[in-house]
Amino acid sequence: MSALTRDEAALRLDHEQTAPGPNRLMRAGWYLLLVTLMAAGGIAVLQRTVNGLAATNLTSTTPWGAWIAFYIYFVGLSAGAFLLSSLIYVFGMTRFEQVGRMALLTALVSMIVALVFVLIDLGRMERALSALVHFNWLSPLAWEMRFYLIYILLLAAEFWFAMRADLVRRAARSRLARWLSLGSRSTDTAQDHRMLRVLGTIGVPIAIFGVHGGTGTIFAIVKARGMWFSALTPIVFIVSALVSGTALLALLYILRQKALRRPVDSRMAADLGKLLGGFLLVDLGLLLYEYLVPLLSMAPHETEVLHVMMEGPYAWSFWILQLGIGMVAPAIILMTRLRESVPLTALAALMVVVGIVGVRFNIVVPPLVIPTLRGLPAGQYFPSAVEWWSSAGIIAMGLLLFSLAADLLPVDDDAHEIGGTAHD
Repeated sequence: MSALTRDEAALRLDHEQTAPGPNRLMRAGWYLLLVTLMAAGGIAVLQRTVNGLAATNLTSTTPWGAWIAFYIYFVGLSAGAFLLSSLIYVFGMTRFEQVGRMALLTALVSMIVALVFVLIDLGRMERALSALVHFNWLSPLAWEMRFYLIYILLLAAEFWFAMRADLVRRAARSRLARWLSLGSRSTDTAQDHRMLRVLGTIGVPIAIFGVHGGTGTIFAIVKARGMWFSALTPIVFIVSALVSGTALLALLYILRQKALRRPVDSRMAADLGKLLGGFLLVDLGLLLYEYLVPLLSMAPHETEVLHVMMEGPYAWSFWILQLGIGMVAPAIILMTRLRESVPLTALAALMVVVGIVGVRFNIVVPPLVIPTLRGLPAGQYFPSAVEWWSSAGIIAMGLLLFSLAADLLPVDDDAHEIGGTAHD
């Protein structure tokens, strides 16, 4: 570790900007794919807007489905990515500094995508801001909306301070800046670092207790639904967020380095894999207690949900998607020497990112299938074509926002220092 002078940072930044980038045809194909998915999703959203929730397979028995599952999925990605950025900017873990800005961008985009999923799930979308206008002190949703707003503003501010020095250097090298003699202007990077530390310190409790912990609280207080009404539910949401956010960042880092034709830091990839493996073990332990206690208590309210999840029509989602792909297989890779292989680390991260989708569906759907009163019909749910295509379009929108920001802004630059230092 050594101090990085401003001239050295500028030289490294120039080198990165002139380094060979991804194939133009590949880049054009990627953007074409995203725009095509967005167009298809836009048609589905239009059908939902015109026909209301009748265009979905949601019913009064199962009022939540794919959109709410994706909502908590992306809130988890956002909170997890932000908490990982806090390890860098707040706790000084500089070995992860290359993904610091990417973590903040991921957290910001994921939060936007999550709120879009909530928006289209509302029966009256034009009333989306009602929870902000009308406040109920006893409503977790009212508190949650305010936490979301504060969290998004905090993410935007932290993302700005993380990039500000490089943005000013880029602007100072422009023809207009030279003509106006602005090339000598500089930024106070030490002040930027202090702001990042302050904002990150404020954001950690907001992300843990307000954002994803608060989302878990919305589920935990619903007494009529088995497997939701538990003090453990918000904790499960928080740990799952750390798992999903770390996995997504590890995957994005490796893929973008490959796409930009840059060498992958195998040590950092292995460290991210080790961190992800540790979070996975904690998540598996919580899963054991979350399911073991209801089974041992033999309370019908809980065991009926577990029966639907493990032996019913959603058993494949639990055993294959959630447990096999999302937990056990990646844990085997990440907790052994296999994590020293960058491709295997990327594969494990991909499996976690995909498997967490199953976790979110299993949180939302099975408890809503069981009728709340004896004699009422059981629920049946599988997403309709409108739900699938609209979800694909919204996810494509998030990927497009991320890709544009990563291409136009110094997101991948590692020329910035954390606390005034950088790797040799």
